[in-house]
Amino acid sequence: MEVFDLDGNRVHSITGFGQPHAALFLPEVNQLIVTDGDDFGMVELVDGKNYKILRTIKLPSGVDGAVYNPVDHYYYVESGSDEATVKTHVLNIIDTKTFTHVGDITLPGNHSEAMAIDHAGKKLYVNLTGVNEIGVVDLQSRKVVNTWPVPETKKTNSLVLDEPSQRLLITGRTPPKLVVLNAADGKPVMSFSISGLNDDMWFDAAHKRIYATGTETTTVFEQEDADHYKHLADVPTGFRAKTSIFVPELNRLMWRFPVKANPMPSWHCRSMTWFLELVH
Repeated sequence: MEVFDLDGNRVHSITGFGQPHAALFLPEVNQLIVTDGDDFGMVELVDGKNYKILRTIKLPSGVDGAVYNPVDHYYYVESGSDEATVKTHVLNIIDTKTFTHVGDITLPGNHSEAMAIDHAGKKLYVNLTGVNEIGVVDLQSRKVVNTWPVPETKKTNSLVLDEPSQRLLITGRTPPKLVVLNAADGKPVMSFSISGLNDDMWFDAAHKRIYATGTETTTVFEQEDADHYKHLADVPTGFRAKTSIFVPELNRLMWRFPVKANPMPSWHCRSMTWFLELVH
C-alpha cells in the first residue's frame, strides 16, 4: 500500500498485506483500517505514524470494499465469493473505536460492490452485483428490508446516494450505463451510456456534476434537477484509468493509471488539469 503527499510524492510503502482494497483513516487516533482480500479475508489496523500493522481481524474470504458510518463509527466490510451458485454473503461490521468484529449482515447473492449510507446513519444502500439488484438495509435491525432490480445494465459497480434529491446513481458494465433510480421506491428515472470498463463514479454536489471513470474516458453529466440530467463531455484519460477519487475540498478528480500497461507521460498530467479547469 503506497502513501503519497498531495503533490504526488511517494512517502512510504506499507507492506504485509495480501490484496489490500479499501482504506479508512481515523484522524482522532492517527490510524488506518485496511480491508485485505487475500486467500483469507481480513482487516488490518495500521499505525499512521510508523506505518506498522498493529492488529488483524480474520474475516470470511472475498473481502473487498467497505463503507464507514460516522454516526455509529462502524465500518461495513464486504466479503463474498466468485462462485455463482453461492446464495448469500455477508457484510462484516467492524467497530472502529475498539477495532472488533461486532456482527454481520446477510445479503442476497454471492457478491456485492459499492455502498452508501444516509446522513442519519440508519439506512444502507448496496449494489447486489450477484443478483443485479439494489439492496436496502436497515442498520438498526441489520436486515435487508427491500430489493430493487437494476434495469438496462449488469455487473454493477459504483453507487452514489444523492440524498437531497432522493436519487441513487448506479453504474454497470454490461452494457456500460449510468442508471438513476428513485431512492424511495427504486423506480427508474433516467439512464445514459458511459465509458467502458467503468469502476468509480462521483457526485460533485456543489456543481451538480457526475463523473463516471472508465478505461480511456471519463464521462461527465450535469444534474438539472432530480429527474433530468444531461451529458456534458467525454474526457480522454488513459488505458484502464477507471479507479479514481474525487476530493471536493481541492476541486480535484484524480485517476490511477496502471504504469506497466501504459506509463503515464507528462501530457496525462496536463490532460487531468485541463479537465478540472473545464468543469470548474
